[in-house]
Amino acid sequence: MRGLTATLKKIFFWNYARNTWQWDLLCLVILIFIFLTPKSWFDGSERPRNTLHQTVILSPEVVSSEADKGQIEQRVRAVTGRSKVEVLAVRKVVDAQGRTRSLEVDIR
Repeated sequence: MRGLTATLKKIFFWNYARNTWQWDLLCLVILIFIFLTPKSWFDGSERPRNTLHQTVILSPEVVSSEADKGQIEQRVRAVTGRSKVEVLAVRKVVDAQGRTRSLEVDIR
């Protein structure tokens, strides 16, 4: 039992020098893992971009009224180049004097 514990301790803390067969075996195991791991193991690691909404910023000069969602959708289509756009929310960004600086448009 003591020999097994000592071996596991050596493996866990890696007390082997570079010029030993144990080091070569570790490098071989790492290379096998890198080249033979299926890509599907890592496919779900990134969030899909198109399912979530994004925010587009429009200047107030290009939109006559923030309540006109049809015109806003048309401008967002022109800016983003996407044919299918759904406006979720429109927020005014105002400066210290109360003037509208831009419109933040949440789209999907």
